[in-house]
Amino acid sequence: MNNIIKRKDKLQQLRPLTPILLHVGLGFLAFAFRPFMKVYVVACIIYFIYRFITKKNKEKEVLIACAYMAGGEVFFRMTKAMVFYETGKYAVILFLIFGMFYEGFKRKAYPYVFYILLLLPGLIGALDYFGTDLFLYRKTILFNLSGPISLCVAALFCYGRRLKMSTFLQILDTMLYPIIAMTVYLYLYTPENLMVTNTASNASLSGGYGANQVSTMLGLGVFILFTRLLIPYKNKLVQVVMMIFLIGMAHRALLTFSRGGVFVAILISLMFIVMLYFSSGLRMKAKLTYKILITFAVTIGIWLFALSQTGGLLGNRYGNEDALGREKEDIATGRGDLLSAEIDAFTDEPIFGIGIGATKIYHEEHMGVSLPTHNEVSRMLAEHGLFGILALLILIFAPLVARAQGLNNIYFYSFLAFWLLTVAHSSMRIAAPGFIYGLALLNLSYGKKKKNTLPRKSTLPAR
Repeated sequence: MNNIIKRKDKLQQLRPLTPILLHVGLGFLAFAFRPFMKVYVVACIIYFIYRFITKKNKEKEVLIACAYMAGGEVFFRMTKAMVFYETGKYAVILFLIFGMFYEGFKRKAYPYVFYILLLLPGLIGALDYFGTDLFLYRKTILFNLSGPISLCVAALFCYGRRLKMSTFLQILDTMLYPIIAMTVYLYLYTPENLMVTNTASNASLSGGYGANQVSTMLGLGVFILFTRLLIPYKNKLVQVVMMIFLIGMAHRALLTFSRGGVFVAILISLMFIVMLYFSSGLRMKAKLTYKILITFAVTIGIWLFALSQTGGLLGNRYGNEDALGREKEDIATGRGDLLSAEIDAFTDEPIFGIGIGATKIYHEEHMGVSLPTHNEVSRMLAEHGLFGILALLILIFAPLVARAQGLNNIYFYSFLAFWLLTVAHSSMRIAAPGFIYGLALLNLSYGKKKKNTLPRKSTLPAR
């Protein structure tokens, strides 16, 4: 009898590993038989809709579904699994609209209704650029507004919504699972002889996909797992496995040669450390200091390993040098020219802007290159003019007002910074920045306070 009880206890301890192992397997399966991924994405959407209909806790199910699709969007694109290119954003929007239909949203979230309304005049301005080509007009509008709409509905649904910290951590775990699968896939995809010949962003080391977006999602994964180092899992085996993936994600983020996701992960991690220190007692501060020192040592080890793998070229990349060690003139790799052109577009049409999606055509006319924007801030100025400035002010100050009014969220500043920094170098091509912005607006409940072990102002339960 005792043996049976012991076996049951062991099985219960291993149960939290199940979703992790399943997604490790998904990474292998995606590499071995990519067509399976198309079926998998459709099955995921159907599964989440089914759960949403049958489960009582609608808000939890909605956020978990959105977290999974936002976390997996780049991986699904990488493996050609999307029915439409914007399937990830559309799924997030759909789930959140379902959620608001059942759960509603707070009246204080009204600034985000004004935010999306301020973008609508840009529809008229775009007609001057696209003329009678209605197909291109519709396609461009949908592509450029899908990001802002996903942010808007995420903000409306999440604004001030009270959620237990334990539930919130489940949502973050759900976002991590497809990033784990992507990390496994990246290791399998990498050629045996890792050949790096220049310091440009490396698609072959990014699963054959855009290094910028891959770096962004890996950086987000690194940040979430780093916070789980500081706020550990209850299950020690899960903790060990997740920390291994933390190292793996950090390593692969460096190998993309795309610096944006790496720098953002470092900055928001530092912000989280500051927030946690300010809300912790002396005993907790001592534990945090020890963990941070260990993290620093491991980070140096990862950097040195990646540096040796790339023959020192990774150092050149982060030192803004080419393969021969010569300093590059433009540290922003061409983004500075695009930014300058978008500011010129704003000065040309300062009130209404040049219209949604028109920056690509503007770049071609004035720079000779047909490139989309990389900076959501300058895009809003160029395409929406004064209305874009007002929309940006809403996005920046509405959360700060909510915070001043008592919004309690230990991730608030880190998540808000992730959104702003990410859209400043990668625009809103993926759903993650908008959804993370929404998560920053959740009002977290940390449970009962425990003496001398957890933060003074709030208790952060481990999961």
